[in-house]
Amino acid sequence: MVNYKITINDEDKVTKVLQIANRMTHDIEKGILKRNTQVASINEFSRSHQVARETVEKAYKILRKDGYLVSVPGKGNYVAKGPIQKMKILMILNKMSPYKKEVYEAFIEELGDNAHVHLEIHHYNPKIFRDIIQDNHGKYHYYVIMPHFYSGTEEKEYLDVLKKISPNELVILDKKINLDGRFISVFQDFEMDIFQAMKKKAGLFSKYTNITVVFPENSHHPAEITSGVKKFCDLFEKNFELLADINQVEIAKGKCFITLTEIDLAELIKKIRTTDLQQGLDVGIVSFNETVFKELLGITVVSTDFSAMGKRAAKMIVGKQFKQVRNSFDFIERASL
Repeated sequence: MVNYKITINDEDKVTKVLQIANRMTHDIEKGILKRNTQVASINEFSRSHQVARETVEKAYKILRKDGYLVSVPGKGNYVAKGPIQKMKILMILNKMSPYKKEVYEAFIEELGDNAHVHLEIHHYNPKIFRDIIQDNHGKYHYYVIMPHFYSGTEEKEYLDVLKKISPNELVILDKKINLDGRFISVFQDFEMDIFQAMKKKAGLFSKYTNITVVFPENSHHPAEITSGVKKFCDLFEKNFELLADINQVEIAKGKCFITLTEIDLAELIKKIRTTDLQQGLDVGIVSFNETVFKELLGITVVSTDFSAMGKRAAKMIVGKQFKQVRNSFDFIERASL
């Protein structure tokens, strides 16, 4: 008989019966509980986990009904299935933007027929995120998460939720976080990514004396972006300006503008076109994250490689590479600078 124990949460809104059944199903599917292994008797499980005998009996009944356990008269309950061929993965994104769609599509393409991927969106809301995890805890082999939340959200609020997931089932995308255990992470270093990208192309900024970042309130973009630009400005003695509203922008020769949203980019281009100044000569534009729209308009872009992020995460899951890696970041030079 295998020495096997699971964690049962008294405060979980999922019943103890389903917590037991879901966890054992998960561990059978992953091969943690191997086929033909005898599991604890109902009385033994009840004593070792301090739950009612009736609770264990109901959970075992579900497992037998679903074909995960088989009862052998006079001997006990045995695991009846081996590891499943397809992984079950839950991906939880903050929103479904063109960039996140690129991550998702690259992820499922790389996995191919190896997995079923279910998608949920938490909309930057830590409470929605908590509910998604509570509703799905123990049902998937991997949880692939982008932990971007409302500005002002206490880190502890979502870290406490992430800690409920076993590290060897956790995959963190886009944002670097500090958690114990061996988990998979493909992250951006927002400050260093933009600083190093601009530093590498410092010559393109030589004709500009002032760099303005348009950072809208409630945009949910990481604040580290602005600190990376400021770091570049300090190093190369440029005037740094941070504005929350595109309407506050004053167009003047020698200024370079960095926009984070397509709406602000469009408004900036309209403003420049009302002047006699030439884009890419008198004033510069850099936009955050690549789109076809920016490519067609000849806008210089700093962007993470979202497709590479999705593919790398999928490869690390398949290869069981439990480590944290920094994603590739590009500076795409075009006529706007």
